[in-house]
Parts: sequence; C-alpha cells; structure tokens
Amino acid sequence: MQVVATIAAVLLVSAAALTAYRVLAGPSTLDRVVGIDSLVAITASGLAVWAAFSDDTTVLPGIVALALVGFLGSAAVSRFRVRDDR
Repeated sequence: MQVVATIAAVLLVSAAALTAYRVLAGPSTLDRVVGIDSLVAITASGLAVWAAFSDDTTVLPGIVALALVGFLGSAAVSRFRVRDDR
C-alpha cells in the first residue's frame, strides 16, 4: 500500500504543478476557472488517497465539501461570464 500511495502522491503533485501553471499562464478568465476547478478536484483526490492510506474516514466530509464548493464556484463564474458576454 505504501508504494501505491507514493505513486499516487507523485502523480497528484505533478498534476497540481501543471494545473497551477495553467492557472497562472491562462490567457482568459475561463482558463483560470477551469484550472482552479481542477486544483480543487486534485485536492479532493489527494484527501481521498490519504483517507484510503490511513484508514481515516474523518476527511470524507471535507472531500464532499470541496466537491460542492468547486462545483458551485465553477457554476457561478460561468453564469456571470455568460451574462457579461451578452
């Protein structure tokens, strides 16, 4: 289990680094929103890996909260962005 958790952690950190670059270098607001939403999903995935590795289920409400905040944030920004384009 240690090897799997280490591989998952390395992949999640590399995905977070690439996504952070996308957020910082994104030419438009929508690119940045997608990048931040991806960072939230990567964070939730990291918490899920930690929960599986440590057999600790107390982080599961945090995962659900992160998923909800990520979805609501993306929906709100896209709604206001569509309204601004008209």
